[in-house]
Amino acid sequence: MRDQHAWREVNLRNRDWLRPWEATLPPAPPGHFVQRPSYRQMVRHLRAEASAGRMLPFVVDYRGRLAGQLTVAGITWGSMCSAHVGYWVDRAVAGRGVTPTAVALAVDHCFFTLGLHRVEVCIRPENAPSRRVVEKLGFREEGLRPRYLHIDGGWRDHLVYALTVEDVPGGLVQRWRNARPGSTLK
Repeated sequence: MRDQHAWREVNLRNRDWLRPWEATLPPAPPGHFVQRPSYRQMVRHLRAEASAGRMLPFVVDYRGRLAGQLTVAGITWGSMCSAHVGYWVDRAVAGRGVTPTAVALAVDHCFFTLGLHRVEVCIRPENAPSRRVVEKLGFREEGLRPRYLHIDGGWRDHLVYALTVEDVPGGLVQRWRNARPGSTLK
């Protein structure tokens, strides 16, 4: 809850930049009213899902300030052992390696701490910056999910990118570090 002011400031300042990529609520069925949750409701939901083992919500921090959000969601156990990752970052820090680093850290946690086998990232085909993130990290493109998610007021197609633990035996952070000459990532 203590991140509310910083989260709102970053999110509002980036509203136009994030709008084409952020999930929206589809129209409510007749006789129902659906409203976007407040910040407090969102945090309560994230905490409840995390406590149930279905989600890992993270704040992305850059140089001591909130710079975005990353969520590992849809955690499924049993014979699947998988999850999907979603993220957004402050436009002011885009292009500095913040998002690939956050994704690499989260994926390594999923694989080597939680014991998941597969992680997916689904991205709108038009979202070139987000596609570059997963391509830099070596995610494999697996195909198109037509009308997959309600984004910016309509059902939008998404490309599916994935990694399995076998793809990164030394970890995704190590792969990312090796891909960046002079990196100080620790």
